[in-house]
Amino acid sequence: MSSSDHMESEQLLLTENSERELEQIEIELLLDGIHRFYGYDFRNYAIPSLRRRIWHHAHAEGVSTISALQEKVLHDRSCFERLIYNLSIPVTEMFRDPTLFLTFRQSVVPLLRTYPYIRIWHAGCSTGEEVYSMAILLHEEGLYEKSRIYATDMNSRSLQQAKEGVFDIKRMKQYTKNYLEAGGTRSFSEYYTAKYNSVIFQPFLKKNMIFAEHNLATDRSFNEFNVIFCRNVMIYFNDQLRDHVHGLFHESLSHFGILVLGAKESIHFTNYSEAYETLDRVEKIYRKIK
Repeated sequence: MSSSDHMESEQLLLTENSERELEQIEIELLLDGIHRFYGYDFRNYAIPSLRRRIWHHAHAEGVSTISALQEKVLHDRSCFERLIYNLSIPVTEMFRDPTLFLTFRQSVVPLLRTYPYIRIWHAGCSTGEEVYSMAILLHEEGLYEKSRIYATDMNSRSLQQAKEGVFDIKRMKQYTKNYLEAGGTRSFSEYYTAKYNSVIFQPFLKKNMIFAEHNLATDRSFNEFNVIFCRNVMIYFNDQLRDHVHGLFHESLSHFGILVLGAKESIHFTNYSEAYETLDRVEKIYRKIK
């Protein structure tokens, strides 16, 4: 490599480093502005996935820099709400990972039968598919009448859809397959009514559901629970926020309460690993023991 080529390569590297540093500053300023002005705290989310979603939204809003996006977000509430939706893109389905729900039926339901009253928290419930799945499971096990399901999310649009219980009819084939693999004992179509291109789930399933906005990064515990589901939410958090949320869950679980995490998540290597015993290593089901 000639000296001129070497100098050009070094200059290119310096430019790339400078651009990355500027981008990092812009992201930090955007997140700090959102936290200070709107109260939503994304500052401890994992940067790689956050960066991709921020740029995706910037392009959708027709701006070419994150600084321009910040200006628009802080001066246009509707732009902020669209950004919040994009930063918490709902990825879910009914009886997702059917073997988890089958294991829950077999290993956790017998424990729940011994309780006079059951409180379950679905944290980061998204559009509610998991919540309705749990209601159906509890109904089939004869436990729904003595249960309360608390479904929370920071995304108001997703939460509204969860409250309505209306879903795309095209997804019912996959949901039916999941339901049967999860140990379902009836015809899945009994639980919903089809209308045009959508289905609405039976009103009795919503009877014992409570929906509320809750931000895991900033909000506190609001009840004591026998079971907490939080699946595939903390994969977007850094270690600091992950430990904060595990502290929130530990505080919120009753003694011998059950914590259910996502396939890529674990209680191990957190500050609370010694507070739980593993009920199922593969399905990430843990029981609080201290």
